This record gives sequence, structure tokens and C-alpha cells, in this order.
Amino acid sequence: MSAKAVREHYGKTLLARHLSEHGVNVDARGFLVRSDVKDASSEHTWASLLDENPWAKTTKLVAKPDQLIKRRGKAGLVYVNKTINEVQAWVDSKLGQTVTVDNVEGILHTFLVEPFVPHQQEDEFYVAITSDREGETLLFCRDGGVDVGDVDAKASRLQCGLDRTPTLEELQTFVKDAPVSRRTQLATFYDALLKCYRDLHFTLLEINPLVVDDEKVTPLDLAAKIDETAHFLCQSKWGPTDLPAPFGRPEFPEEAYIRSLDAKTGASLKLTILNVTGRVWTLVAGGGASVVYADTICDLGFAHELANYGEYSGAPTDEQTFNYARTVLGLMTRTRRDDGKVLIVGGGIANFTDVAATFRGLVKALKMYRDELLAGNIKIYIRRAGPNYQEGLKMMLKLRQESGLFIRVFGPEQDAVSVCPLALGLVPEDSLQDFDPDRREVKVDEKAKVQPPPVPGSPVPPSPQRTFSAGSLSSLSLDAMSQTQFSDKTRCIIYGLQARAVQGMLDFDFMCKRKKPSVAAMVYPFQGAHYSKFYWGTEETLVPVYPSLSQACSKHQDASVLVNFASYRSVYDTCIDAFNHPQLRTLAIIAEGVPERQTREIIAKAAEKQVALIGPATVGGIKPGCFRIGNTGGMLDNIVLSKLYRPGSVGYVSKSGGMSNELNNIISHNSDGVCEGVAIGGDAYPGSRFVDHLLRYEANDDCKILVLLGEVGGTDEYDVCEAITSGRITKPLIAWCIGTCASAFSFEVQFGHAGACARGRGEAALDKNKALAQAGAVVPRSFAEFGDAIKMVYEGLVSKGTIVPKPEPDIPRVPLDYTWAKRLGMVRKPANFISTISDDRGEELKYAGVPISEVFAEDLGVGGVLCLLWFKKRLPSYATKFVEMVLMVTADHGPAVAGAHNTIVAARAGKDLVSSLASGLLTVGPRFGGALDGAARMMTDALDRGISPLDFVTECKKKNKLIMGIGHRIKSLENPDKRVSIIKEYALKHFPKTPTLNFTLAVEQITTQKRSNLILNVDGCIAVCFVDLLRHCGAMSVEEADELIGDGCLNGLFVLGRSIGFIGHHLDQKRLKQPLYRHPWDDISYISDDL
Repeated sequence: MSAKAVREHYGKTLLARHLSEHGVNVDARGFLVRSDVKDASSEHTWASLLDENPWAKTTKLVAKPDQLIKRRGKAGLVYVNKTINEVQAWVDSKLGQTVTVDNVEGILHTFLVEPFVPHQQEDEFYVAITSDREGETLLFCRDGGVDVGDVDAKASRLQCGLDRTPTLEELQTFVKDAPVSRRTQLATFYDALLKCYRDLHFTLLEINPLVVDDEKVTPLDLAAKIDETAHFLCQSKWGPTDLPAPFGRPEFPEEAYIRSLDAKTGASLKLTILNVTGRVWTLVAGGGASVVYADTICDLGFAHELANYGEYSGAPTDEQTFNYARTVLGLMTRTRRDDGKVLIVGGGIANFTDVAATFRGLVKALKMYRDELLAGNIKIYIRRAGPNYQEGLKMMLKLRQESGLFIRVFGPEQDAVSVCPLALGLVPEDSLQDFDPDRREVKVDEKAKVQPPPVPGSPVPPSPQRTFSAGSLSSLSLDAMSQTQFSDKTRCIIYGLQARAVQGMLDFDFMCKRKKPSVAAMVYPFQGAHYSKFYWGTEETLVPVYPSLSQACSKHQDASVLVNFASYRSVYDTCIDAFNHPQLRTLAIIAEGVPERQTREIIAKAAEKQVALIGPATVGGIKPGCFRIGNTGGMLDNIVLSKLYRPGSVGYVSKSGGMSNELNNIISHNSDGVCEGVAIGGDAYPGSRFVDHLLRYEANDDCKILVLLGEVGGTDEYDVCEAITSGRITKPLIAWCIGTCASAFSFEVQFGHAGACARGRGEAALDKNKALAQAGAVVPRSFAEFGDAIKMVYEGLVSKGTIVPKPEPDIPRVPLDYTWAKRLGMVRKPANFISTISDDRGEELKYAGVPISEVFAEDLGVGGVLCLLWFKKRLPSYATKFVEMVLMVTADHGPAVAGAHNTIVAARAGKDLVSSLASGLLTVGPRFGGALDGAARMMTDALDRGISPLDFVTECKKKNKLIMGIGHRIKSLENPDKRVSIIKEYALKHFPKTPTLNFTLAVEQITTQKRSNLILNVDGCIAVCFVDLLRHCGAMSVEEADELIGDGCLNGLFVLGRSIGFIGHHLDQKRLKQPLYRHPWDDISYISDDL
């Protein structure tokens, strides 16, 4: 969702902060009173609120709900000119109350209290700013307040282009209906308001009334929406935002959770609860498909039972899909019904989302809720297609067999919404055949088709009265698009390292027998010029990659298209850069989440430069047999299934990328196939519009039938109506606008696409479908009949001879990539590496299977992480504490030891940190740091052989072997090593058993009788204690512990601990700016050979 409504209080305070920068001061005093005001433990009691706002104690006040409620005054929900005691009593009486406003029922939970502004009726004005494709529109009414009436009919308008700010003189003329004494104030206010509107990325701002007196202007009532996609631009200006749910629909914690997931990923995750006790639940992939499924369920008479609207798309990981699915399943199974429930898992044919990957997450969630699903008599109906869909559907068939759940499974052989009447019990269960990976043809039983029942009592919507915008039919807009006819010689530049998309385009080129690849070059500014390797059929080819677009354009003059995969943060700059290269005549902008203002500026610049645009938020477009943009059309199996390797007679335009692939499928089943198809993108302001592409198809002699799939929100479909009625479109047009379900909801629902929300008159899908039918388009009764309508028109043109079906060519073959073939289970190959200690493939990093969030939540610490990664075990807390103690005591032993000395010499030679550290670590061996392994081996061997400490000492003496871990140059019985004492005492106190340490201490008693410095040293103490720790902590067997010690984990502890000190010595030398070290000659004995 792009445009988000904000609370009135937030909107006023935001404006007040920024209007002052333009010389306009607005009184925005006020505070919110929420439901917890009566809770004595709350931080927001009446007492605390009044302490923060002492002015409220002595000022007459206004109180009203701040919950996006329209027409509060007429509903008796504005309490005016009252004392704080009166306001407190009134608010307390209203909090928690259920009220109905404009047929919407909701609970009052948030109130705004602000100063009462005494004024006369003639001081009230209506002020508003709205956004459109060309810029902003200022609206003004002389009479404001509750009785403003029909603003659309009464308001004066001033259109301001994107780069135009009206002068104060123009603004004074604009507000000429106001008293002369108020015009300067109003003009100054409008000037500042427009600047703030643009700077803060508002999409709607309505003040009614604005009170203007001799001293100041005060917005009494405000409604505003901001462009949420501009958050990365405005975060510091907005501050903490307050974006409430629509009135009448309190936000569920699960919705907030999904919104937080959505904010953390490049995928799209949306969830709106419509009726938590409803019988029909959906898990639908794709913004457009999610609306189509909701439409179909409502068309079939089940709007009152539809429990949720939501979508997951944009290639979410299996972990993200799992979290999304388990959230929905948790809500669904919270209540039970005698008639059971149904879960519809659907979607269009995906372009690039790995269906099997998302289904792994879904299967995991279904297994988690298996018992609840069975107990709730919940039936599951699945229809999915796209990359790797066969494996995904096989997983569902396997789950059905193993779990006992009622699951029906269908693939692209069935239309997208064909499962809806089946799931709703409107057709027999045997009317559709389940997916069978071995079956090639599927017959659809006529019993599976059901006509949507008329909605009782629903009036036919009146045809909206509006003036068509000249923008889409202007010669400027159409020239750029009309000159864009893709061919088998069209070449492009790809912005971004999009290897998968490039390989898909090259495979399509090879399949279509193009002479030259369509991808001329790639641009990636974060690396130098290089080549990237791809396949051309079975052969390998190189595609050049340049660090700048100018270099790519200068080297490849034949490239006329830029496919821009830049992120929403940088796409604006890359597009502006592209306009400086005249050879680029078409830009396809793939990124979602581009701020609306930036999109409109890109559109304006493209019109100025006569450059055609597709997107933003698009998958691209496809011209069968000629050219493919990015991932359009999906994987090669879908290219073949939808016959996109050769041209047909149908040209389509859609907003949705996923539904464009569904259209490929529908058109191929009901006609001779696609001539060309484009997904213009789901944003509110797509770079090109429906009419632009339909007029291109009108001019293309090979295109005989036009298809339009519009949606709720926006008014671009009316330009198509005008083009039909004016005779500019003469070819038959089959059209449908999705989002008809919106009229069934009592509150505003923002669908998956940013532009899929009716913002004004005539933007409802029902209105647009009726207008298209009246203009002469073929409009079916529902999306379920869309294919039948295409078939009817196609067969009619065939019978007239307008279309002459051509023989089907041989299906071209393109070798399958090894990586994809492996995913499909067609080939296997041993891995080059095996790793069992960590996994970075899921939603979060895991150490030995433990998620990193759990590592921190349970405070495992460095010791716990080391145990997970080294031993693949979760050791007790005393063990992880001991590991950290070892690291601390081995961290350093002064600058004189070999490792530290080497590190210092390397640092003083100007080497970097890693080189200095490596120099020090290379000294670790039998003579430095190796005593740990040696001591562990000797003491453990003696203990395991069962010999006494005395016999062990005697044996070593006879063999002339030093006892590793015994002896110290400086320390002795009289001057003990504190490090040894600390480690020894900790082990004796906390370890379950210490037989190796006890044996070694007995050996020490014997050796110190000979000489007092033959004590247990720190290396030996660490070694024997660690043996006891691993052998007796209960997490592993003795054999496992001995294997770990034999593999060198003790030396690893020394290396890890001592690295801390070595790094410290390197940094110390750098800090001290020490020069190159040269050993003094007088400290070297020079011995001549002749001696």
C-alpha cells in the first residue's frame, strides 16, 4: 500500500512543524486520549496528560474521535467549547462505546483534545490539495464546515504542474471568492501548504474548515494521507508515524506482525482480516491474483463469509511463507464452525517465484496445525502454477497422503479461479481432476462451471460523470508509445546484476530463433568492467558488464531499451540518467515501492524526452517470437505451455504482472495466442497507461483482438472508453476490472497493488466495468467468464475470415539449466563442500540448527556460540562460562613471547592487521602454544591406562620425556600462577567430575618435590580441565570428546584466545606510530665460519 491515512493529530503537528519554515505559524496544540487513560498504571492518565499540556486546564476545548471517521460532526461526535472537566466526563463516557457512522460500526478508542477556536461562520473555508498524474490540484470553497456540501461540484480548482508553484498573485485570484481582507492570508497559507505537501510527500490533504481571522489561520478539522513508500526520503521529517486502521476494523496483532515482516523483506506480504469468524479463508500469491480470488468468492455470493484478504508475492523465502501461513492458519483455527471451513491456496502463474520454495513453508505450517485443521473440519483447495510448480504440487499430494488432511491440488491446467466454486460447494467434487504429474491432458467437466448469482438488492451503479483527462490521449503521451513496436531485432541494456532474468531472456531469444541475443550489455556500478557468462542454447556466451550506463550506451548503439532493475531507492537517479541517452527509447522500471512523486517526475521527464515507459512495479512485457522483458512469461515450461514462442492475434494490457502470466495461459487456451502483452504495473501512476498500449495494438495489423485487465482505483480505464467511442479503437476489446469485491466491504480495503484502492468518484471496479460495456467493450459478468468471452470473440473473427489460424510450428527445445534441473529432481550431483555447523539460507542465520535470534534471546554468549560451532552441542552454562574464562586467560602473555613479537615486528613493517595477526599465529606450534594438546594426550593416556601418578612420572623419566603441562620458568609453589588457581578452582567447584585434573594435581605433588617450579602451568591446567569438561558434561560420549581433542580443539582455544592479544599488539603499535623494527646488532652473536 502506498497512500496511508494518518491521524488528524499527527497530520496537524506534522504540518505545524514544517509550515513554520515557510513563515506560517499554526496552533497545533492538542493531545490524544486513548483507552488506557483510566488505567492507573498507564503512562497516559488524565493527570499525566494534563501535566504535559497545562494549557488544557484553563482553555475551552474541543474533543472528537481521531480514528479516520468521516462526518463526525453530523454523527454527534464533536464536543465543542467545553471545559476540561466536561471534556473528561464526555470522553470517558464515549471510550469503548460502539457507534455506527455511515453504516460502519466500530469501537471508539482514541480521542483528540485541542483548544476551542472562537470564530464566525464567515471565517470558515474549505482547503484541500490532491495529487494526480500531472501534478497537484488545489481546491477551495468559500464556505467550509459541516455543511460544505458537494465539494466536487462547488470547489474552485487550480492545477499545478509538478515543477510549477503558483505565484501569490495567482493564488489570490484563485481564492477570489473569499473576502478581500482574507485573500492575502489564504494565498500565503496555500503557498506554504503546497510546499509542505510536496516536501513531505502527502498524497491527500483536506482541511475543513480552515479558520482565518485577523491574527492567524487554524485548521479545525484535517484529513491527510502520506505516501508510505517515501519513508526512506522523509523519515527524519515525519518522525514516528501514526497510521491507524480504518474505522470499524480494529487492527489485529497478526496484521501488525505481517506488516512488520513485510517491512523487513523485498517480498510483499499483506493481510487484512475481514471477518475473523468467516468460513472462507485464502492464501493467495500475487497482488492481482489476490483481488481476483476475492472478487470471485464475492461474485459467488460468499462475501459475508470471506474471512481475510491478503497476498504473498515477490519470491518470499520458505521461512517467510511459513511465518505468513502459520499466522493465517492460527487465526483460521481459533474458532470452529459446525459447517467447517475452507482454505483456498491460489495464485496466478508466477513469473519468477519458486513455487516449491514457498510451498515448503506452507507445508511446514500445515503440518504444525494439522490437528487443529482436522478438528475444525477444514478443507484445503490448492491451485498454483509457475516456476517449479510441479515439485510444489507433488509436495502437497505427499502431505495429503501422510497427514490425512482434505487437500485438493490443481495446476495450470485449470483456470486460476476454477477452484472457488468447488471449494464453496457449488459444484460436485468430481467436476475437476486433481493434478497428476504423469498426466498431460485434462478435461474440464462442464459441471465445474457455475454462474455467479445476482447479489440481492444491489442496485446497478450509476455511470460516473467525469471529464476525461486529456493527458492519456494527448499527442505527446502517445507519440512515445506508438513508436514503440518491439521486433526480433530489439536489443536492451539491463541495469543491475540480474543473472536469472538475463538467462531467461536469452533462452527465450534462442527459442524464438533470434539471430542475436536481445541483451546487449549489463550495468553494475559497484564493480569495474567485466564479462558475465551465460548460455546461448548449449553454448556459452559472454555479456559485457559496465560500471556506468554511458559506457554501455557508447559501446552498444543498437540498444534501444533499458530494463531497469535498480532498487526503489536508486531507480529515480538511474532513470534520470537514462534520459540523457537519446538512443534509449523505452524504459522498463521493475522496482516496487517507488515514491509517487518520483514516479510522476519520471513520467514528466519521459514525456519531455519522448521516451516510452513501462512500470514502475512491473514484471515487464512480452512479444512472442520477438522480445521479452525480464522475467515476463515465467519459466520455459510456461513459455511453451502458453505458446509464447510464436505470435498469435491477441494483444493484452494488464496492471498485474502475475495476472499477465495468467492471461497468457487463458488467451492461449481460448484463441491462437498472444500477439503482445504488457503489464503496466500496479502503482497509482504507471508510466504508460492502458490506452497507450491498446492504441499501439490498434496500429499493429497482426493484432486482431484487444484485451484489457484493469482494476479498482484510478481512472485510466475511462480513457479507453473515450478511445472506443471516438473511433480511435475499432478492434474488438474484451475488458474486465478486478476489485468488484470492494463494494461488498463496509470499510476501505487497500488491495495488493499500491494503486488498487478507489480514491475518488468513478474509481470503483463496478463503475468502470459498466462504463466499458456502455462504450462498446465486451465485458463478461465475472473474471471466471473472461476466457469464454475471449473464445467467443476469437471464434467470431475466425468465422468471418479476419483471423486465419496458422499451423502450429514445432515446439522449440532449450536445454534446462543444471541448477533448475536439480531443483526439479531431474539430475543429481555430489556437493563440493559439506557443512553441518551453520546455515545462512533461511530467514535468519542458524548455528548448529539454533537461530541467531535464539542465541541472543537465551544469552548463550561467546562460549555458547563456540560450543555450537565447534562441538555442534549445547553445553551447560558452566561449560560455556569456562570456555570464556579460557579465552580471557589465554588472550595475552606480554610482548616478549614469539607470537606477540612477530605480530609487533609485522605491524611496525607497515603490514595490515590480518597480515600482522597471521605472522603471530604462524609461530603457534609444538614450542609455542602446543603444550595444551600434548598435556591433554599425556595425562589422558596415563589416566586411561590406570597407572598411578608415581608410575607415570617414573615412566616419563625412564623415556627421557618431558611431562607436558608441568613446569614454569618464573612461577613456583612460592609464587603460584593466579591463572592456574582461577581455572583449577572453577573446575573443582562446577564440573560434575574432574578425574584428569585430580590425576594431574597428584603428578604435580610428585614433580614439585624435586623442584618447586615444576608446577602445573596454565596450558596444562586448561588442557586437563577441558578434557574433564568434554568427557563428563553429559552432552557427548567419551569417544566423541577424545575425537574432538584429537582434532585440535585445544589448540583452537589457544589460537582464538591469543588472537585477541595479537590484535591488541598490532593496534598498539599503530597507535604509537612505531617505526620499522631493526634488531640491534649488539644483540646478535656474529660467528665466523673460519672459527
